[in-house]
Parts: sequence; C-alpha cells; structure tokens
Amino acid sequence: MQSRERVLRALAFQGPDRPPISHAILPCAQFHYGDALQRVVDAVPEDFGWSLLPDLPPEDLPAAYKAGDNRDEWGTLWRVTRQGRFGIPIECPIAPDWSNYDTYRWPELGPGTPLDTALPKYRQYSGQMTGESDAYYPRGGSLTFFEKLQQLHGFEATLEDLATREPMIYRLRDDLLQFNLAWLDRWLAEDYLGVQFADDWGAQANMLVSPAMWRSFFKPVYAEMLGKVKKAGRQVWFHSDGYILPIIPDLIELGVDVLNCQSAVMESDKLKQFAGHLCFRTDIDRQHLLPFGRPEDVKRQVHELFEALGTPNGGIVASGELSFDVPLANIEAMYEAFLDFRY
Repeated sequence: MQSRERVLRALAFQGPDRPPISHAILPCAQFHYGDALQRVVDAVPEDFGWSLLPDLPPEDLPAAYKAGDNRDEWGTLWRVTRQGRFGIPIECPIAPDWSNYDTYRWPELGPGTPLDTALPKYRQYSGQMTGESDAYYPRGGSLTFFEKLQQLHGFEATLEDLATREPMIYRLRDDLLQFNLAWLDRWLAEDYLGVQFADDWGAQANMLVSPAMWRSFFKPVYAEMLGKVKKAGRQVWFHSDGYILPIIPDLIELGVDVLNCQSAVMESDKLKQFAGHLCFRTDIDRQHLLPFGRPEDVKRQVHELFEALGTPNGGIVASGELSFDVPLANIEAMYEAFLDFRY
C-alpha cells in the first residue's frame, strides 16, 4: 500500500495495512545525535514524504529555534538557550497598555515576502521530499492563533485582557483572524491535502482558559479558519499540548480530522470515547516515558495507546515528539513498535 493511500485510509477508518508514520523530531535532537539519528530515521518508512536533512544550517532556523536572542518577522524577540529547542518570547511588539497598537506593522504577505517564502522553507526545515511526491500525503502549515496573541501582546497581558474583556483584545483577535485568513489563501494555493493548526490550550491538569471563555472568544475564530480549509476540500490537522479534554467535542464539531494531543496528561479511557470520531496523531509520553523509560516500556505503551485511541479500521497516525533528551535506544524502540502494530 502506498503512503498516500495508507494515510487517507487511516483518516477515513477504511482499514490501512498499518498506522502511517509521521516524524516529529525537534532540531535539537538532530543537532545532538547527528548521523546516529539519521541512520535510525533512514530505516523508517515515513508516510508524509519527509526525511531528516543531512545538514540543517543553524542560520536557517526560525527565530524561535535559533540560539541566542533573535527577532522574528512579527517583531517578537525570542530567547533560545539551546540550538534547535523552542525558545520563549522575551519582548512582544504590542505593548501591554496597547499604546502602540495603531502603529504596529503587520508582516507583509505576497510573493517574495518573509512569510511567503516560509512556505517552501517549511519543507526545507521539516525535511525533504523523497521519491515521487504523488506517492505521499502532503501536509503543510502550522498556523497558530492563541499562541500568536501571546507572542504579540505577552502571555500575562493577554490572559488579563481576556479576563477583563478589554475591548482591544477583541480588536486584536479580529485583526489577527483577517491576517490568518489571508495567509491561509497562500497555503491553500499549494498542493497540500491537509493543513495543520497548532495552539497549546492545556496546562498539566486544566485548560489555560475556561472552556466557556474558549467557546465564546476563540471558537468562532477557529470556525472561520477551519471552515475555510474544509470548504477548499482539505483536511484539518490540529495540535494542542496539555489537558484539553473539555474542548475535544468542540474540535470534532468544527471539523478537525486529525488531533495531536498530549494524551499522557489525560485519562486514556476518557479519550477513548472519541476513537472513531477523529483520527489521533499520537503523542508518546515525552515527560517521563521517552526520556526515562526502558525500551520495552516504550514498546508496550505504544501498543496500549494505539489500542486505546484507534479502532479496528484505523484512526491512528503514529508519531512521537523527539527531543535531545530521548535515548537512541528508546527512539529505535518507538519506531519498531510503530512498525509492528497491526489493527
């Protein structure tokens, strides 16, 4: 079975021969392990047409991954303490008191602009196409909204303004929505079958905002963005770390086809109720299991997770985020379990 058919069957619950495999390898792991990790990855038949780049020049990393303090196209200053590991914003362009909002310069969209060239750069950064491109399932984008609000206005300021219903936070929401809709036009002009959105909505045991706030302030935004993708005949992929159990029914209602959530911080028996309603791109426990477990523990828990979240007819995209702290033996064990599992 070719990769594209395998992915489409998994998402449609139509009996793929095995779960399709999707890499989630942070650049810091690539820098840390180098050729040793490349050899492991080369032995894995990944189903989205990506492989690690043999050479990933540090100067080509986005500001959020480049060591030191670097400013991105939005005007956010990032501090990265380890090359290739996601950093933190230390300076946001829109002041907490909103005093400079009217003079804020949004990034430009269009041919040759930084965000436009980010489309092909995304392919270079994530990996390179291997073999015939029509044999794979092309997936693009990684559009954020809640996270972008924080990166523009600051984490504390954003939460405070949401809590007090500051009128300017509504203005920023609406302006960012219009920007993202225009940016989506650029992604939808490409040949991707799936478009990915990413916003971390959960903490360890609760959501960062109340479900009621999420539904009143953010759900309408997602309805427009995701609706645009669905109207274009593409599939929606959605990533969110943390505890997000209360809003999974909302994500299903909005048309999310594939959910990449941090299942280790949620009860698998409660997640199981959604099996068959959407496809899960798995997240293997990266807080405890992958960095500190034994290879046999990794294999066992991969199979248990797939059994819990999948169905006899599919519903799983096999994936596990790999950072520099995951031993190579556990990386090998994870991929072996991905390849061994059968519905």
